[in-house]
This record gives sequence, C-alpha cells and structure tokens, in this order.
Amino acid sequence: MSVSRNATYNLLGAVLPILLALVTVPIYLKLVGTDRYGVLAIAWLLLGYFGLFDLGLGRATTYSIAALKDAPAQDRADVFWTAIVTNIIMGAVGALVLWAAAAFFFDQIFKVDVRLRPEIMAAVPWLALAVPIATMTGVLTGALQARERFLETNMISVMSTSLFQIFPILVALAWGPNLSNLLIASIAARAVAIAVLWWRCHVLITRGQKHRFVRSQIKELLGYGSWVTVTGLFGPILVILDRFAIGAVLGARAVTIYTVPFQLAQRIAMFPNALVMAVFPRLPTASPEERIILSEKAIRVLLAAISLPIMGGIFILHPFLDLWVGKAIGGEAAEVGSLIVLGYWVNAFAVVPYSWMQGTGRPDLVTKVLLIQIPPYLVLLYLGMKQFGLIGCAAVFAIRNTADFLMMWWAARRKFTPAPLILMMGVPMLAAAILSDWFAYTNPMWWLSGLVLAVIVGAMCWRIAPPELLDKGRRFLPARFVG
Repeated sequence: MSVSRNATYNLLGAVLPILLALVTVPIYLKLVGTDRYGVLAIAWLLLGYFGLFDLGLGRATTYSIAALKDAPAQDRADVFWTAIVTNIIMGAVGALVLWAAAAFFFDQIFKVDVRLRPEIMAAVPWLALAVPIATMTGVLTGALQARERFLETNMISVMSTSLFQIFPILVALAWGPNLSNLLIASIAARAVAIAVLWWRCHVLITRGQKHRFVRSQIKELLGYGSWVTVTGLFGPILVILDRFAIGAVLGARAVTIYTVPFQLAQRIAMFPNALVMAVFPRLPTASPEERIILSEKAIRVLLAAISLPIMGGIFILHPFLDLWVGKAIGGEAAEVGSLIVLGYWVNAFAVVPYSWMQGTGRPDLVTKVLLIQIPPYLVLLYLGMKQFGLIGCAAVFAIRNTADFLMMWWAARRKFTPAPLILMMGVPMLAAAILSDWFAYTNPMWWLSGLVLAVIVGAMCWRIAPPELLDKGRRFLPARFVG
C-alpha cells in the first residue's frame, strides 16, 4: 500500500477533529468558564500523561506485529493477546496512581477559586477511571496500524475525537457544567471507540486464532516497550510541565491563555505524525539504505509542505484569536502563541529521527536524548517564567524544541545533514514571529511584511521540495501554469 496514501489518511484523520475543535472551544469557554476550562485542560493533560502506563505496548505492538508481516496469523494473535492482558493490568495500576497524584495536585498545588475545589476533587475518581481506557486505545490502534489499516484507524479516531468534543457539551447543556459529568461524558466517548477498535482487531488479527497469553513474549514486548515507556514518562514532562508550572504560579486563567494557542499549535504535529505513522510499519523490515532514503525524503517533504502554511498561521494568529475567543483572551494568547507555533514547526522535524530510532529497534536512544534535555529545560523554564512570565515560557519551549531536533538527528544518524536547510528556513520563520507581534494587524506594514516573507518562504519551499512532491503539486494547478 502507498506510503503517501496512508499519510493522507492520517492527515485527514487529524484535520477533521481540528475543524470541530475550532467550533467547540469557544462553546466550552462560554458554557464552563475560563477557570473550569483551565481545570479540564490540566485534567486532559494528566490523562494523556498517565497513558504511559501501557508500558509502551502500543508502539511495541505495532513494531512486533509489523515484523511478523509474513509469519503465521497465530503468531500475530499471540502478540496481540499478550499485549492486551499486560495492558489491562498496568492500566489499572495507572488509574490508582493518577487518582493519588491528581487529588494531591488539585487539592494542594493548583490555584483556583475555593468554591470550585470541591467539584474538582469529586471529579478525580472519574479521571482515574479514564486511564485504562486510554491505555487500551493505544494497543488496539497500534495493532491495526501494524497491518497498515490507516484508513480504518483514522475513521475511528475522527469518530472518537468528535464524540469526545461533543458529549461533554451536550451534558453541560442538559445538566450544567459539573466537572464530574463532563469527565463521564468524555469516558463514554472513548468507550465507543474501544468497542469499534476491538471489533476490527478481531476481524483482522484474532478471528479464527487461539486466545493465548504467551509469557515468553512479555519480555520482548516490555524490552522494547520499556524504553518507549520511559520516553512516555519523561517526554511529556518537556511538553506539559510549563502549564503545570503556570497553574501553580500564575493561576487557572493564565493556563487558559497559554493553552488556547498551545492546543492550536499542537495540531502542527498532525502532518509529520501522519507521514511517519505511514512509514513506521515498513522500517523494521527495510534495508539501511531504504531507511536513509525514507528519512531524508521525509525531512524535505515536511519542510516544503508545512513551512509556508505555518508562516501564514503565525501572521494570522492574532486576528484569528481575537475573532475566535474574544479580545479579552485573544490579545494575550497571541503574544505567546507565535513563539509556541514556531517551536512546534521545529518539533515537526524531530518526529523523523524519533521514528527512525523506534522503527529500527533502538527506542533506548530516544529516551536517552530526552533525559539529557530535562535538567537544562527545568532551569530555563524557571528563569524564563520568573523574568518574562508567559512569554518566557513560550520562548524556552521553542528553544528546547530546536535542541531536541538536533540531538535526535545526531543520535539517529551521527550527522546533522538536514540542519542547515532547517536553520536557513528558520530565519524567515523567526522573522514572521517577531514582525507579526511588532505590527498591529491594522497596520499596512503588517500586511507588507507578511507578503514579503510569504514570497521568500514559498520560493525556498519550491527549491527544497523533492521531485515527487512537486509532481503531486502540479496536478492541482491549471494546465496553463504547468506548461
């Protein structure tokens, strides 16, 4: 099956929920208020973080089943059932740990209106219940991706994310914005996805095969998955710690101001993730030469495809946020948002060496790179927040992502081959972040500087793009422009 086709499925699966989020976030802010939305943002972060209790079995399942591409069907079924049973046990452990951690954080550390605190504490058990569901989703999705069923996994993902956005709104409209009810609605949405994923795994992997828990496979799965787990344990710290620090120091409103543009910027990862997820199942059986070609082409495709749209996104961020969530939040959010977007643009390229190392059986290298980053990041985050507030947090985030890419690529290839291309493109991208904040969007210089930078970035993208990408682009142009 075509990598480009699979990547397209993955991309569409990421884009459709974004369009829904554009509609639902303002509704959430209106229905539940900025304080409750800040609490929900932290709750969803905790849930995502404690999904690490799948012990990396989601990615390990993908790797192991993909490596058994031509093996008997029973071998793949054995991997699946072993991963499922182990995952259920660890998901339950994760739920108990999250219960204790969330109760302590929201009761002792998080700054919020005292009238809201009892409601938050009552919702913590429901948040813990969501952990086993989150971990199970990872294993089931990983199994289907190993069989390159990207269209199906993305259709299920779109359905799940849509229900995850819609169910809590319906509950808030019917019974009010109680946090326990909102979390129950979120769990129900994920449970629907679990049911559909389970059915597809039965059809494609386990039907007609024995249900066996193979102890000898636990070591193999956890040997690979343990490194992915450690990555899952420490990696999110580099992404979510800023909002926990903001919540503890600056309060719930500041979390909302920072989270709104952050959630938008996170969507930048959809394109690199779509591409590498399509490539990943092929890496375990690819030759070293094929892996080099795939990785270097992926970097050029990413640079050429996402740089111009992201540069435009940086420029329109301020007027968009003013229109989307209102000027009371939009202006402050845009100030930090341009730097967050820039950080995620750099982060997009780190996904390539990240997947290279995991797809070639070296997830340990990913973990070691992340562990090295944590101490200096914590120091810089503290200094940035102390001196410059939210702007300092965003700037440190962008700097850390740049260092992350360079270190990941060096660990994977022992060279900085694509770094000059990315740094060269980074100059006009940084200029966009500065100028979009420097000039008000009512100022003609805002429009002029945006146009000039668009021409520069567009020309660079055309120069960098692989021939295959240019050929695909020409298909969408009128015949008179193609020549």
